[in-house]
Amino acid sequence: MVRRTEWPGDSPDSSRAEKELSPQDPAERARAICLRLLTGTPRTRKQLADALRKREVPDEVAEEVLSRFEDVGLIDDAAFAGAWVESRHHGRGLARRALARELRTKGVDAELIDEAVGRLDSDQEEETARELVARKLRATRGLDRDRRLRRLAGMLARKGYPEGMALRVVRQALEAEGEDTDDLPHEGF
Repeated sequence: MVRRTEWPGDSPDSSRAEKELSPQDPAERARAICLRLLTGTPRTRKQLADALRKREVPDEVAEEVLSRFEDVGLIDDAAFAGAWVESRHHGRGLARRALARELRTKGVDAELIDEAVGRLDSDQEEETARELVARKLRATRGLDRDRRLRRLAGMLARKGYPEGMALRVVRQALEAEGEDTDDLPHEGF
């Protein structure tokens, strides 16, 4: 096994290119860091700012480099938020509330979050909830009705679906299977 020698200032996520740049040129170092981070996946301005701060790039240099990257379109939080919503809603079935929470943790501005999650309408969100329940319904067969209800509604709640919608969708799915749901509450658990 080959062992790598750790040098002062080394970190697992710093690259050789970063180390080869002269410490006298923090702007060039900041550009290299940002370009490397943007190569793998899109990032928000806040994510890049945090990475530069972690690597001790002076704030004024970081601000200048990040602004230039925004000007040329390499950083676009609105596009990031839109792509994130599209990907996570269709790929993972996340609802607007969960998507907004994820985008907030990535440092996206509240106005951009509202715009991105606003593209999902209630009908589309409910249809996704129905698809999620339909996929999980078979796995709950054999359990008593109340346990099925809790599991399915809980799965939707973890994905950010409103309680009323989750209960309605699960009730309808259970009714379609012939379960008696007359004594279940219509709203809330």
